[in-house]
Amino acid sequence: MLRIKVTEGVKKVWKNDLFRTLIFMAIIILGIFAFRTALIIILKTNYPLQTPISESMKPTLNVGDLLIVQGIQNASEIRADEKDGDIIVFKKPENPQEFIVHRAIAKFVIDGKYYFITKGDNNRSADYWSGFPRGAVPEDYIIGKVIFRIPFLGYIKLYFGTPIGMALGILIIAAILILGNIPSQKS
Repeated sequence: MLRIKVTEGVKKVWKNDLFRTLIFMAIIILGIFAFRTALIIILKTNYPLQTPISESMKPTLNVGDLLIVQGIQNASEIRADEKDGDIIVFKKPENPQEFIVHRAIAKFVIDGKYYFITKGDNNRSADYWSGFPRGAVPEDYIIGKVIFRIPFLGYIKLYFGTPIGMALGILIIAAILILGNIPSQKS
């Protein structure tokens, strides 16, 4: 008897459109977090998806490209060459909260630590970061190297990464929930 009442209660709740919509949204959100966590584990970096925000890497990379970044376990594996060196993502030495995407054009070792001279493909000269030997980026600032690029998809990351973009995303979800649960008028 109790089992029948519980089953009927579950069926009644499941028929509620708002409940089903909330469950669906929760599954989507959990899926996004699971996907991000999987990327972090597989690519061995906490920042597996990046997007260039300037034209310094044109024509190789464009603003709005979504970059897949693989973590580096050993800095000696990074290929440094002016023409075909690895494109690396590193913390901006003047502001480690920001990331830079540039090509490694030279590398050297001091006291067992690798340093990389970097340059944007669209820039005239190499980067110079004061406070570091020869203005080079130390290996512990490197997030990883770019292994794949998806054109234009990075605009989504750029847009929804802003406060206005997040607010708009929340408003869109709320509108979908509200509009999806307004009873239709049958004539």
